[in-house]
Amino acid sequence: MKISKRLKEAKAKIEADKVYDLPEAIALVKETSKVKFDASVEVHAKLGIDPKKSDQIIRDSVILPHGTGKTVRVAAFVPTEQIKEAQAAGADVVGDNELVEEIKKTGKCDFDVAITTPAFMKTLAVVARVLGQKGLMPNPKTGTIGEDVSKMISELKKGKVSYKNDDTSNVHLTIGKVSFESSALEENFKLFLETLKKNKPSSVKGTYIKSLTISSSMGPGVRVNVK
Repeated sequence: MKISKRLKEAKAKIEADKVYDLPEAIALVKETSKVKFDASVEVHAKLGIDPKKSDQIIRDSVILPHGTGKTVRVAAFVPTEQIKEAQAAGADVVGDNELVEEIKKTGKCDFDVAITTPAFMKTLAVVARVLGQKGLMPNPKTGTIGEDVSKMISELKKGKVSYKNDDTSNVHLTIGKVSFESSALEENFKLFLETLKKNKPSSVKGTYIKSLTISSSMGPGVRVNVK
């Protein structure tokens, strides 16, 4: 694969085999982001888990204190009597059975995350495949199914994000934008790492977090000291 001149110049500023302390790694990510837009800053964690074992699946959510820099569109699937509550809490898309029928008919989902109540999950069953394929199906493990509709919406608007390992045992999460203050990126990173460590499955032997890398969108990766 041909590497652009821009990426070559950026990579030249990073020592390939070096593991950097967090402040230095973030400084390098900012310095090597050469795109014309405000790039996202992403964390990539290589884990020592077996993704084929159900008891080693890593799935959780975390409220990043400084958000991700992205405006999240929240959809609330709720009973008719809770529609006003969801709207007042700031949900961008709100509906009951009619919203479910609309998605069933069109397959369109103009939102980034969905929340619902335990009782309404039965109604959502008819669009479970549509939502599931787009990674939008509410899940209790990510705090998107609950009785407190206002709280769920508020947390998502404040910067709550979910993560899950992929088939190659990696976890990827956006922790902000290049334009963020370095201290804000550090705080978001540390909180994510804290929750990731807490999620270590008891059945995992050996090294749990094999490596951590941060990068900007289309920028080179910088390895970060796990400790």
